[in-house]
Amino acid sequence: MGARAFAAFVLVAVWGIVSVPFPASAQTAVPAENPVASAAVAAPADLGPVAVPSPSEQAMRYYESGIAIWWVDLLWGFAVPALLLFSGFSARMRTFAQRIGKRWYPTIAIYFALFTILTFVIGLPLAYSTDFVREHAYGLSNQTAAKWWSDAGKGLLIGIFSSVATLWLPFLMLKKSPRRWWLLTSLASVPLLVLLLVISPVWLDPLFNNFGPMKDQALEAKILALADRAGIEGSRVFEVDKSVDTEKVNAYVTGIGGTKRVVLWDTILKKLDEREVLFVMGHEMGHYVLGHVPLQIGLGFGLILIGLYSIHRLARGMIARWGGRFGFHELSDVASWPLIVLLFSLVMFVLTPAIMAIGRYVEHQSDVFGLEITRDNHAAATAFVKLQQENLSNPRPGLLYKLWRSSHPTLGERIDFCNQYRPWERGEPLRYGHLIRPAN
Repeated sequence: MGARAFAAFVLVAVWGIVSVPFPASAQTAVPAENPVASAAVAAPADLGPVAVPSPSEQAMRYYESGIAIWWVDLLWGFAVPALLLFSGFSARMRTFAQRIGKRWYPTIAIYFALFTILTFVIGLPLAYSTDFVREHAYGLSNQTAAKWWSDAGKGLLIGIFSSVATLWLPFLMLKKSPRRWWLLTSLASVPLLVLLLVISPVWLDPLFNNFGPMKDQALEAKILALADRAGIEGSRVFEVDKSVDTEKVNAYVTGIGGTKRVVLWDTILKKLDEREVLFVMGHEMGHYVLGHVPLQIGLGFGLILIGLYSIHRLARGMIARWGGRFGFHELSDVASWPLIVLLFSLVMFVLTPAIMAIGRYVEHQSDVFGLEITRDNHAAATAFVKLQQENLSNPRPGLLYKLWRSSHPTLGERIDFCNQYRPWERGEPLRYGHLIRPAN
């Protein structure tokens, strides 16, 4: 799954509290009883193992500067809510919202609109320098300043709407059930997570880029034939014009039910050959076939449950100690929102290595599925090489990077795996052969 899809899911899943990847939990693999029954289309002649290229100097500079930016962004994410909390500014915003709104819900809505706008403005210089200036400096962006500002404005409006529409819920639960609010709120998040997966491909994503049918109809027919072999009914393939924004390459799955789809950036279609694209599609189809889409909903629920329960246990002591400075004495006061944000961020930071490990396992499952349905190891490995080169990636990052930032196996690990995983040549059962239909 693409990084943007991961971030967008969790951003709404935790109601804008913290943006971390949302890797899905894994389904237990059951070996196929008959490895021959899932025979794939004959792969082209193998051209031998693919070497993992050393990253360029530019790629290493991009990697190292990215680590520095990650630290800045992490500390910034803690510092802003802490400042709003300990300065009493959140309480003053609450008082202002009460003066205008008068009643409970209007007060909540006004507060969250103000909070969203304020944090957007505070974070704007950092966002512009990292997302626009830096990407252009490394030759990774085609985006005009007008497009960046337009997308930022749309993001702000979506943030205001989503916060006003949903963030009253935990405060209502706090008001009605102070002891069980964390559980009730977590349960109520499930339909919201499902709703997000339903509407995001149809209503949100098209606000930022144009989505349409694939221009290469011959390749689309081969992708749909691959989907048929994967047992995916009613699959739809979309091409999105990401080249107006970036030179990077990506593809992802999104949606659920009638909105499920596979999305290919136009950049990946320009820079990967047909065999490489078909492996990427096999990988993405693996997410659907192996049940990763509903499982990501389960993970989102689990993260919210753990996060809110931790807040329930920790917030009381902080309010008892610093309530006078905060300007509130109950968690049910909307002015406590920065405290909720701060504690949730801390919990997610602690849990991130486990979340990332789950993500890497799930992505590895899809790599296995992609290899088993295409049996084109060479194309799979060269696809990852191009991904590394086009995205200026470090194929073998350090341990801390992997623990806290890698939601996918490292590119070096993926290339190595593509070179050696060939159970069909050894007469061994395939992990997912029972899920793959024979080729016509």
